[in-house]
Amino acid sequence: MPNNRTNKAIAGYHLLMILSAVDFRINVAKDLVIREYLVHEFPIHVNLDRQMEVISRLRPEEWEMHFLKMMDDFYDDATDSERKNLINFAIVLTKADEVITVEENHYLNLLFDHWEAA
Repeated sequence: MPNNRTNKAIAGYHLLMILSAVDFRINVAKDLVIREYLVHEFPIHVNLDRQMEVISRLRPEEWEMHFLKMMDDFYDDATDSERKNLINFAIVLTKADEVITVEENHYLNLLFDHWEAA
């Protein structure tokens, strides 16, 4: 059974994966940011195949609802410092291809608006 740390890290992974997909641009630099997050948050090996399957089955119109759910899951298990750290990863991720799209900005604003208001 996953513990709070694992749940938080998986929720963060979902958030970053959706954020990397919303502009429909595949980019190696974005992949490297997500890999850095995984190394930072998963010091023990965790099989993410199931998580990737869940994410890949989402249709684009389902992304925002799933993103909001993962934001709540992450928030419930994270400290303020950990939330700020994830937001920093999200910012670096959106800047990785040197273009922040309207869609990426929308999802970043969801993070800022929901977590700052809580």
